[in-house]
Amino acid sequence: MIPIEAISLTSAVNHWLTNTRQPRLLHIFDRACNLINERKEILSVVTPDIGNGPFNLVVKADILFTGYLNIESAVSVSANDITLGSLNIPTSKAKLWNAIPDWDALHSERDNISAQLTKLPITNYSSSILQSSNSLASSLANADLSSSLMAAKELAGLGQGLTPSGDDFIMGALHAAWIIHPAEIASVLTSGIADVAAPLTTSLSAAWLKSAGRGEAGILWHKFFDALVAGDEIRIADSVEKILAVGETSGADALAGFVSVFSADKNSASAHESGAKAPS
Repeated sequence: MIPIEAISLTSAVNHWLTNTRQPRLLHIFDRACNLINERKEILSVVTPDIGNGPFNLVVKADILFTGYLNIESAVSVSANDITLGSLNIPTSKAKLWNAIPDWDALHSERDNISAQLTKLPITNYSSSILQSSNSLASSLANADLSSSLMAAKELAGLGQGLTPSGDDFIMGALHAAWIIHPAEIASVLTSGIADVAAPLTTSLSAAWLKSAGRGEAGILWHKFFDALVAGDEIRIADSVEKILAVGETSGADALAGFVSVFSADKNSASAHESGAKAPS
């Protein structure tokens, strides 16, 4: 057995380890492997270069999982450790990472964040999701739950890959909703969208959508938010570059969703302002 030190995890990971009875490997990559349990909940074991995420268990070793595991490798878990084939990962000493950004603080900076985003080029995304994505962005910006749910159903599962483009766009849009709206409104919008979208897509993509619906985000987004609040153009550019590097188009589609909701919010505010100034 090869011991590997776990350096960080989330409360969701602890819950997964404690309550899972039938784990199995779902995907194996060089720097990450995804596990799924009997409730179709995901846990990702990742190396430090991927880092913290809502359902990530980060290990210290710079290991190539493809060199040790195959899809049939045995998996066993307990509340304090996980064994993958010949790899044993004790988790009791891992640092707990909070996947939920300080949305209240970010909401108070929404105008500043919006101003920073206007300096970014709008990320291109697949034309196949254009109409539904515009509808989702607009309805989210206006806190229109019923229209948001309709648009999310059309986007969910749209595209190829483990996290289709439509889902990535939704995730980014949900992050924006948490900043634009007060928490009590954002919570209703995002959890509702996640609930209708998750059953329509892949297990991995559903895990990301459910996390976003709970107000959780990966470390790259945390750093992006911090950079936006600080107004540090170098850090913002670096954060954008790292998000865009995620997957084939996953990062680009998620960033498009995020920016599109802010753009729709700005357009809505401008329309209301123009209406208020119009002569009676």
